Amino acid sequence: MKTKIYLLSLLFLAFNCKDKTETKDASPSPELQNSSETVPDSAHNSRNAVDYNGTYEGILPCADCEGIKTTVTLLEDGTFSRTIQYLGKENEGTTNEGKFTWNDEGSVITLTTSPNETQMYKVGENILFHLDKEGNRIEGDLAERYTLKKASENEAIENKKWVLFELLGKEINTEDTPKQAFMLFNSEQSKVSGNNSCNSFSGSYELKGNGQIALGNIATTKMACLNMEIAASFNDVLNKIDNYTVKDGVLHLNKSKMATLAKFKLQ
Repeated sequence: MKTKIYLLSLLFLAFNCKDKTETKDASPSPELQNSSETVPDSAHNSRNAVDYNGTYEGILPCADCEGIKTTVTLLEDGTFSRTIQYLGKENEGTTNEGKFTWNDEGSVITLTTSPNETQMYKVGENILFHLDKEGNRIEGDLAERYTLKKASENEAIENKKWVLFELLGKEINTEDTPKQAFMLFNSEQSKVSGNNSCNSFSGSYELKGNGQIALGNIATTKMACLNMEIAASFNDVLNKIDNYTVKDGVLHLNKSKMATLAKFKLQ
């Protein structure tokens, strides 16, 4: 009898311990308890949700000059160009090119302007906020002046005379062409016109955003020139291009992701 009671007691203790073990194992681990902590939303940050590529311009405060004219161009391939000019002083400005990087949150970019110098910007919708060396927004009465605003794509290309200086990778010397080859985008009429180095041309154009461009109904005069090779290649480029970039005052006309087909400079 005592043996049976002893065995029953052991069985009771065994089931009791198992129940406590299962209850303990059912409790969430510290890692799971902390899993609800806020983490950066990689799908809705400036890097992924903002159309950041483009050209930004502004005049930053300057202690000993009229202002620092700053132009920053960001490209989708992660490269940048920055030009700064100290207004009121005799200088042509300084241009730096290189790659920019994003912080982990995808909200701030860092431009490496020289081996020992960087500049950080917080990226907003159509605006860059110039940050201090610690990566903080500048505060005070002049805070609003530490910003660069995105230039309209239309403003970057329209109502300017663009003179051809490179075609299909070959340098074009105006002295070697019968006439100056150029393009002009008229914003009021949405018309493109110019000269292909021999004949005048005109047609329509449409800027679709993100550097996309479409030319249509291009018509040319039919005058004959001694050297028609450049004119023929120019016409062929006009029929192929579908996007453009403007970098350091140079207009690049491109086809998809191919190498630039033609380059123009402002006159």
